[in-house]
Amino acid sequence: MLKTLHKTLLGAALIGASFASHAFAETTINALFMAQAAYSEADVRAMTDAFSKANPDVKVNLEFVPYEGLHDKTVLAQGSGGGYDVVLFDVIWPAEYATNKVLVDVSSRITDEMRKGVLPGAWTTVQYDGKYYGMPWILDTKYLFYNKEILEKAGIKAPPKTWDELSEQAKTIKDKGLLATPIAWSWSQAEAAICDYATLVSAYKGDFLKDGKPAFQNGGGLNALNYMVSSYKSGLTNPNSKEFLEEDVRKVFENGDAAFALNWTYMYNMANDPKDSKVAGKIGVVPAPGVAGKSEASAVNGSMGLGVTTASKHPEEAWKYIAFMTSQATQNQYAKLSLPIWASSYEDPAVTKGQEELIAAAKVGLAAMYPRPTTPKYQELSTALQQAIQESLLGQASPEDALKTAAENSGL
Repeated sequence: MLKTLHKTLLGAALIGASFASHAFAETTINALFMAQAAYSEADVRAMTDAFSKANPDVKVNLEFVPYEGLHDKTVLAQGSGGGYDVVLFDVIWPAEYATNKVLVDVSSRITDEMRKGVLPGAWTTVQYDGKYYGMPWILDTKYLFYNKEILEKAGIKAPPKTWDELSEQAKTIKDKGLLATPIAWSWSQAEAAICDYATLVSAYKGDFLKDGKPAFQNGGGLNALNYMVSSYKSGLTNPNSKEFLEEDVRKVFENGDAAFALNWTYMYNMANDPKDSKVAGKIGVVPAPGVAGKSEASAVNGSMGLGVTTASKHPEEAWKYIAFMTSQATQNQYAKLSLPIWASSYEDPAVTKGQEELIAAAKVGLAAMYPRPTTPKYQELSTALQQAIQESLLGQASPEDALKTAAENSGL
């Protein structure tokens, strides 16, 4: 009798336990983000907390790495069999990730509402060969930031509309003794330098590739590097720019040590924060300049997307998380360090209030976004170009020779 009772109680306990574990069962997904530019880590954590409240059965583990580690961390995790369910990826990687089956093709998950509501330029971030490999999330380009107070002291009435005008204004500021080196760029031997270079290539109407082969060693590609070298050698550019990443540029600008700086959206509101910035309230922002007779403005596509990895064991939950993070409601709530991908957001006062100048620049810049090349061999091409830029700045090779060598070493 006791044995039977014991068995019955044990059985009941086991059933109860299985119900309890089922009721509280949660799926854990791992997501990889970057710890610089665009949305802050605090923003991503807050968005994720909101997702977890709405989806208590899904737990999200967040990992943040510097941009420079994002690509390799994603690729290496694929090989290990564990790794990530959701990854942040740059606009330059879908070709490689699709070819090497790193990301899931999510074309069938893209709704009509998404297709119609998201800005057309944003979709280029996640597409390759006619397929979608995620949702665009960070819509970004580089803008020209300027210190209004310094320009005023120099007697400059309006920010530059062309790159030549930028050099002239910087010279005026230097000659008047206001700043020794008025321009700051991110020209470290990293992808950051390629983004500045691509902005200039777009201004000069150059091509990275033609018929799949390097074309940057001539025309606009060569003009762009010549401009960089001349700005560097003239002493108008901060000489430390050759080691700067975007965060270094932000700090120099916030300290009042640059009259002009090329940087992403996020710098506008960060540099306007009086807690950390000496130039809060003095910041102007305009689209990156153009070249007389060639372009009105210039811009690089620096956008990024969120995708589901092919290694994910929980693709449904991963996609649910991506849909939440990229939704218009979430993006409008966090529109200070990165602007929304949704067209109608730009008419929403909650998004535009207090950053009207940035939104005005964005309307021009985002429409002019120039893509870096779409090729599965992008990493090799970028590495070769980074080296060419460094060698040219350091005077180790002429821009012509450096770019010819880069073309030979590009893997294309």
